[in-house]
Amino acid sequence: MLKLQPSAFRAEISRALVRPLEFLVRRRVNPNHITTVGVAVNLLAGLAFFLYHIQLGGALVLLGGFLDIVDGQVAVRTKQTTVFGSFYDSTTDRMAEIAWMLGLMSLYLGAEPNLGQPWMAYVVAAAMAGSLMVSYTRAKAEALGIDCRVGLMQRAERIILLGGSSLFFGTWHRGAVLTWVMLAMAVLTNVTAIYRIWWVARYLRTSPAPVAPGAARGAPEPVNR
Repeated sequence: MLKLQPSAFRAEISRALVRPLEFLVRRRVNPNHITTVGVAVNLLAGLAFFLYHIQLGGALVLLGGFLDIVDGQVAVRTKQTTVFGSFYDSTTDRMAEIAWMLGLMSLYLGAEPNLGQPWMAYVVAAAMAGSLMVSYTRAKAEALGIDCRVGLMQRAERIILLGGSSLFFGTWHRGAVLTWVMLAMAVLTNVTAIYRIWWVARYLRTSPAPVAPGAARGAPEPVNR
C-alpha cells in the first residue's frame, strides 16, 4: 500500500543531538521538565511573532522543535517513558502550533507595517486547522490500533518550513517567503489530513487486523504527528 513518509529529517537531526542527549541522560533529567521548557519556548515564539520579531519567532520555533525531539529521546534512553508523558507531549505540541499561528495571524491583522492583506489571516487559520487535523487523524487512528505516520506535511516539516522561513527571510520583501510558506501549509496540511483519512480507510479494507497502539511517549518518531 502507498505510504508517504517523507520525514527523513528526523534521523539526521537525531545524529546531531548525540552530545546534548548524553549530557541530559547522564543527569537523568525528567523528560517532562524538558517538555515544560519547550512549552515556554513555543509560547514565546507566538509572542515574538505578535510583537513583529519574526526572525526571533522563527528561531524559537526551531528551538521548540529541537526540545520536542530531545524530550522523547531522553524518555527512551533513561527508561522514563510513561502514558502521561505521551499525553503531555502531544497536548503541548498542539498548544505550540496554536500559539505560533495566532502570533502569525497578527502579522496580517496588526497596525502598519504588516506583511500583507488581512485576508491572509484566513490562510493562517486554514494552516492551523489543517495542522491540528493532521495530528488528530493520527491520534484517532492510533486509538484504533493503526500506525498512521503518513503524509507530506507532518510536524517535522511544519517546524522546519515555518521556523526556517521566518528565521532566514524575516520581513524580506514584506515577508514574501513566509507568506508563500503559509499558503503552502494551508493547502498541504489539509491535503495530508484528507490523505490520512483515505489511507486509514484503505488500510481497514486490506489489512486483517490493526497493529497494537503504543501508549507511552518514546514510541518511534514522536515528532511526526
